[in-house]
Amino acid sequence: KFRSSGPSGLFGGNGGSYGVGNGPNGVPKLMDLLDEPVPGVGTYEDFNTIDWVREKSKDRDRHREIATKSKESTLALMKSISDAFSGWLLMLLVGLMAGALAGGIDISAHWMTDLKEGVCLNGFWFNHEHCCWNSNETTFQERDKCPNWKSWAELIVGTNDGPFAYIMNYLMYVCWALLFSFLAVSLVRAFAPYACGSGIPEIKTILSGFIIRGYLGKWTLMIKTITLVLAVSSGLSLGKEGPLVHVACCCGNILCHLFTKYRRNEAKRREVLSAAAAVGVSVAFGAPIGGVLFSLEEVSYYFPLKTLWRSFFAALVAAFTLRSINPFGNSRLVLFYVEFHSPWHLLELIPFILLGIFGGIWGAFFIRANIAWCRRRKTTRLGHYPVLEVLVVTAVTALLAFPNSYTRMSTSELISELFNDCGLLDSSQLCNYANVSVTKISSDALPDRPAGPDVYTAMWQLSLALVFKMLITVVTFGMKVPSGLFIPSMAVGAIAGRLLGVGMEQLAYYHHDWVIFRGWCSPGADCITPGLYAMVGAAACLGGVTRMTVSLVVIMFELTGGLEYIVPLMAATMTSKWVADALGREGIYEAHIRLNGYPFLESKEEFSHKTLAMDVMRPRRSDPPLSVITQDGMSVEEVESLIAETSYSGFPVVVSHESQRLVGFVQRRDLVISIENARKRQEGVVSASRIFFTEYTPPQPPNSPPPLKLRGIMDLSPFTVTDHTAMDIVVDIFRKLGLRQCLVTHNGRLLGIITKKDILKHMAQMANRDPDSILFN
Repeated sequence: KFRSSGPSGLFGGNGGSYGVGNGPNGVPKLMDLLDEPVPGVGTYEDFNTIDWVREKSKDRDRHREIATKSKESTLALMKSISDAFSGWLLMLLVGLMAGALAGGIDISAHWMTDLKEGVCLNGFWFNHEHCCWNSNETTFQERDKCPNWKSWAELIVGTNDGPFAYIMNYLMYVCWALLFSFLAVSLVRAFAPYACGSGIPEIKTILSGFIIRGYLGKWTLMIKTITLVLAVSSGLSLGKEGPLVHVACCCGNILCHLFTKYRRNEAKRREVLSAAAAVGVSVAFGAPIGGVLFSLEEVSYYFPLKTLWRSFFAALVAAFTLRSINPFGNSRLVLFYVEFHSPWHLLELIPFILLGIFGGIWGAFFIRANIAWCRRRKTTRLGHYPVLEVLVVTAVTALLAFPNSYTRMSTSELISELFNDCGLLDSSQLCNYANVSVTKISSDALPDRPAGPDVYTAMWQLSLALVFKMLITVVTFGMKVPSGLFIPSMAVGAIAGRLLGVGMEQLAYYHHDWVIFRGWCSPGADCITPGLYAMVGAAACLGGVTRMTVSLVVIMFELTGGLEYIVPLMAATMTSKWVADALGREGIYEAHIRLNGYPFLESKEEFSHKTLAMDVMRPRRSDPPLSVITQDGMSVEEVESLIAETSYSGFPVVVSHESQRLVGFVQRRDLVISIENARKRQEGVVSASRIFFTEYTPPQPPNSPPPLKLRGIMDLSPFTVTDHTAMDIVVDIFRKLGLRQCLVTHNGRLLGIITKKDILKHMAQMANRDPDSILFN
């Protein structure tokens, strides 16, 4: 008997050459050199889709082999234990590495953001806050001013007052912003073009089984980490959260190379990347559980229970690492911790739902505007000048942002201030309320008070900041620098929410006898918390843009520590998703996937058309017949010329051209590698040698060159459907099994083939879109 591969072809690829041994009767017998795998067989080329079924089968074979061997010796048992443990060890390493990088990014971005405004004399490496911590001369009223921290005007002109000092500070702010953004875009352009953007659309595509070599490589990781700090510090309207998911996935991919089990199996590697995406959100927001849910809801294509536990463990390790680095200096993991815990009233659900509607409308508007702008960048000359584009946008952002204190500060600081509730000791403009004689002050809540003049100034400035952020984010997201979308979307919502919250608060103060306020808002009570409205608005806008629901609510309450506000957050998030879905079906990541033409089968989309497999398969009626290989009738030369003339990624193997009965399917790459390998390693293989895919090789004429037996690389159980199978079933099979291709038969005879791209083109055609936009460009 020949050793042939299991039902799914030979994984890790073997075969391709044979030796001669003696059979039981002393007759020379062909023997596959299966114990020496041909390097490269069973791997994939760039921009190809992996075959999930084949990869899973390969892993099961490997697992079975280890389990069988482990019963034979203690050493093999130890190997089997280390193999089982390697997944957890890998998660530990991913968590540690991503946590450490995120801590470094947070600290550097904080320092460089402050560098635009001034420098610390004690040591230039201190940011503003750390510089003034050590100072003994800081007063409570002017806690931001300390002798050790000098603005650029003080250093250059000697004073911080007067128009000349203001112009000096303005000029330095713009210059630093331009320098940072120029460095960021130049590094991306020169060393790692894949480091731009947020990376989440590409990661979704990679997790669905597509291969983009270098997208998660070490250069991308290195450049993305450096340029992310530069881009955030330049003051552009972007966040670091999306790119941190990309950074964590790069860590996961690089560390996979330490373990053979993950290095050699693309499906196993994608399980690690799913967990790494959870780690990215965990370190970006300090929200480990939100990260796991984000990976499950938003980015993962295949998420078995084992991956859920591993993601949970990795997110925990990453959060722990970040907490021990303590980048915010306040011993907390969370970015925007809220101190208030005042209860909310049922009637407040009306403004919360209004914020949800605003978030949905803004999300739909943003997606349309941003996609239109990105399409313009792709199709016009604008795309030829990425550096110039980044510099112009940075210059406009810096020039418009500096005069308004709410746009000048970093977006994270802005959100933090908007989420904050006003205490007695708050010195910010937003908290400049007229002081009413307060009879009883509870421990944490101040009664509603009339707004002072500074609050009205702050409202004007926030309204301008809202318009500015809404417009500039559309242009910024998608430029050739690392750019996340979470923080700018949250800022838009937080500003809108705070404006509404202050409006409600003043209404309740001046009209507490109105019907809506009468039962629960007596004078001198703390009824309305404007910070809560900002939180709800932030969740609504982020939900409108990304269409996240469960993970978003969990991220929001992990981010703020506001556990009692789950219901308002849920109401706003759900409303914003409904409104945004009514205005446009796709979230921002799906829209970018489609714009870039990635072959991604969206699992949320229903296929509702009544077409059959024969309408989609190739070849069509007018096309030349399907290129096939016969199981025993072709020479090496004929197969090589078939490969040279076509660009298909695989060929069906049939009994003969006349019968067209299906035997199996062979990948183009495996075929090329096996023939090359046989020419090098096996004596006598020439162009006239016959190629056999049969189990037994028939006797050859005496002077013929030795044959080539390639049954080992053939998939013996390719997926087939009949020509009358409904397309919605075919689409479901492709989605759920992650197929690359499916063969179409009629009464057992091969008719044609359907690939993933054929399905995507068909779906585009049915939706009246250009079917050629699906090709990866």
